[in-house]
Amino acid sequence: MSGCESMNPFSCEARQARVDSTPTDKKLNYGVLSYEEGNYQASVMALQGVLETGLSGKPGQVKAYKYLAFIHCVSGREAQCRDSFKKALEIDPGFGLDSAEVGHPTWGPVFRSVKSKLVK
Repeated sequence: MSGCESMNPFSCEARQARVDSTPTDKKLNYGVLSYEEGNYQASVMALQGVLETGLSGKPGQVKAYKYLAFIHCVSGREAQCRDSFKKALEIDPGFGLDSAEVGHPTWGPVFRSVKSKLVK
């Protein structure tokens, strides 16, 4: 990482994260980036691939299920949306959405409904 001292520290941090990432982490990041770019097909393929190959670590699994839920909800697949949120909450009962996410008109109500049934 020579030269990072004179560069933007955030770009160095991001570059270091890419260097330190496992192939699974990279696939998870690709899935999230694809979601953010509106490429839901690529996102679903990457996120499901990460889960099928045994993503290590609960935070990564929860993140993958969260983004799958978002995609299913905005694509009109409420049952799959619910199922993805349910799987995330089964892994981490403390899982929650940030204020912007929980207030989303499409997936916010679905998430709140699933959470109220699973987490007492």
